[in-house]
Amino acid sequence: MAQVHRVVVLAPNGVYPFDLGIPRRVFGTADGRYEVLTCTADGRPVRTNADFSITVDHGPEVLRTADTVIIPPFGTTDFSRQTPVDVAQALAFVSPGTRIVSICTGAFVLAAAGLLDGRRATTHWAATEVFRQWYPQVELDPNVLFVDEGDVLTSAGAASGIDVCLHLVRKDHGSEIANHVARMCVVPPWRDGGQAQYIERPVPDTVANDTSATRQWALQNLDKPLTLSDLAEQSNMSLRTFARRFNEEVGMSPGRWLIQQRVDRARHLLESTDLAVDEIAGQVGFAGGTSLREHLHAAIGVSPLAYRRTFRGVPAQNH
Repeated sequence: MAQVHRVVVLAPNGVYPFDLGIPRRVFGTADGRYEVLTCTADGRPVRTNADFSITVDHGPEVLRTADTVIIPPFGTTDFSRQTPVDVAQALAFVSPGTRIVSICTGAFVLAAAGLLDGRRATTHWAATEVFRQWYPQVELDPNVLFVDEGDVLTSAGAASGIDVCLHLVRKDHGSEIANHVARMCVVPPWRDGGQAQYIERPVPDTVANDTSATRQWALQNLDKPLTLSDLAEQSNMSLRTFARRFNEEVGMSPGRWLIQQRVDRARHLLESTDLAVDEIAGQVGFAGGTSLREHLHAAIGVSPLAYRRTFRGVPAQNH
């Protein structure tokens, strides 16, 4: 196995206990591929936003050894526009090129430190107004679950902290490992980062009025050239009603969701089989290898050959 990747979580004052535990829960389930350590800005205990404080085993010096640094969220009443002196001093330990991730209001720390200047980023939708007032130099998108800018990633509220950590496992080790971690954590294996943070949806009149059964049917028939009409017919709804209800429930259009599922299935097959790209394209419903290459590159920026080499370590033919 490759060298263990060290994740260091920096716990600020007022930290949310649930979110503080997300990195250890997700990365710690990846069969020893990650080591997760927790520190505070001065090595002393910090209070949480609950009725207790926490004591950690590490001071800020451990940040120097991190491959990935994660800043969990905290109540914004515990923060000002400027980086607190102890936090700024702690961040100075982070080596250049280290991957840095924020969960929810942790983005305030990154923005105050200038790490988000000129970049896309997100945070919890409820903190949008004050974030934009304080950091107009950041291209804030409050309507997504997470934003991956390569060496800096930001995510929205608690559940999206799980999403971004799973995204990193998938990015580092492929869908097979990420899916295993998701199963162990009993969470969905994949939610697209561009999905809406929150969806205002009335409770359906009856269970039969939702689109979950149709989504399951589509997943079982990805090899077929499914259309919006096919999906609407399967749901016994008109095209307009189905498209509206699907978007309300899933946070994206049926077409975008289908492409996402096809790409995800293709990634799994690239990792777990020796099938040629054209064969994989046929199994996941793309018109051909060229279409698969285009969609995979649009999703993750690499070719099927590069992806397979990354996660299997061996080349294959017909890529």
